[in-house]
Amino acid sequence: MQKNLYLIILSFSLISCYTYQVKKQADIPADNKKESKKSPTLANDTSTQLKSSTAESQGLKPQPMPIPINVQEKLVPNKKFKIDVDGKSYKIIVDKWERDSLVAHPINNPKRILKFHKNQINGEKIAEKRFSQPIADIITVAAYTGIGVLIWYLLR
Repeated sequence: MQKNLYLIILSFSLISCYTYQVKKQADIPADNKKESKKSPTLANDTSTQLKSSTAESQGLKPQPMPIPINVQEKLVPNKKFKIDVDGKSYKIIVDKWERDSLVAHPINNPKRILKFHKNQINGEKIAEKRFSQPIADIITVAAYTGIGVLIWYLLR
């Protein structure tokens, strides 16, 4: 009975190696300040330097504009995603895009078809199902430790 329990726990822990992770957006580098400092020949450049230096001295940093998220590029067919639609979370497999509507089905129920408009989907909370290396490493170390303890117990 105890061996079966260990096998069940091990099988459930292997399933959890796949997690839903939100892709981070690439930040746009702010090289405009560096370029204006390199060429101070124009009067406009010196005035912008003065404005940027006063803003930096006051602790005010210009906020980068958020990059608009294109939901249609993120949600590609035949992949698993976790999306947030009108405050409700869905784990889906994307089937296709029909104009501005996403056609998908839940992971556990392929017969049920879900349709969402691209404006309903929260683009910041789109999480793709990926293999989680840190979790897999923890499970591997725990398995090796368990095997080592078992061998030590049998030899002792």
